[in-house]
Amino acid sequence: MAVFTGAGVALVTPTHPDGSVNFEKFKELIEFQIANDTDALIICGTTGEASTLTDEVQIECVRYAKEVAGNRVPVIAGAGSNDTKHCIDLAQGCEKAGADAVLLVTPYYNKATQKGLILHYTTVAESLNIPVILYNVPGRTGCNIQPQTAYELSKVKNIVGIKEASGNLSQIAETAALCGPDFDLYSGNDDQITPILALGGKGVISVLSNVAPKQTHDMVAKFMAGDIEGAAELQLGAIELIKALFCEVNPIPVKAALNLMGYEVGSCRMPLCDMEEKNLETLKTAMQHYGLLK
Repeated sequence: MAVFTGAGVALVTPTHPDGSVNFEKFKELIEFQIANDTDALIICGTTGEASTLTDEVQIECVRYAKEVAGNRVPVIAGAGSNDTKHCIDLAQGCEKAGADAVLLVTPYYNKATQKGLILHYTTVAESLNIPVILYNVPGRTGCNIQPQTAYELSKVKNIVGIKEASGNLSQIAETAALCGPDFDLYSGNDDQITPILALGGKGVISVLSNVAPKQTHDMVAKFMAGDIEGAAELQLGAIELIKALFCEVNPIPVKAALNLMGYEVGSCRMPLCDMEEKNLETLKTAMQHYGLLK
């Protein structure tokens, strides 16, 4: 059974001016997502600024999200690290806090070999009782999960899928072919949702869903229902907005977009900073064209 099918939101972490988590706003965002048919909540991933949160804060965010969401949608915890022991400790903490699954990014900076990736992920997965979704984003980590490596990892009982943000559709197709339909494939890029669904994908782990949850859910739902043309229309209609949401490093633009929509999620934690004015205007224009702003 897939952890989820559809559109999972890589949720931002709202903050107060002092950088602490704004849990009142966090609840508002979770309720907004669930009310608009989001299929899963991904807490403290890249978009949630996990790299500048302590383990204690990440675990508390997961605990709070599970408390608010209950069993309405799965709560998936970002719990990756480039230190295997640290990864185990964090992932186990998230499991104890109620996470339904964990999303584990490849080790960054020290850049494990393919053999090292198999050892790392197998060791972490075997320390857990909940499903593990691999996260391949070599543009951020400098480390790529090759298709044969994904296949070897798919043999581990609780490694159930992969979030693919390599952008390499040929590689993703090879991974899908090797691993088969029981290994869940999720798009990690909002501009490649429908192409990855066409390769047998189960859905998307999405930045776009922060500001357009219903449309992102519907894109996947239409495709799964056989309305390929309708799904493609939603995909192409969102391209300008998706491009604007990545005109600076994520999550700078998406937090700016939510602030423009009145959600007051705060600024990013340093070293990320506020958007350049030129890029902010580009974002506003795209949001207006998409109907998010007047």
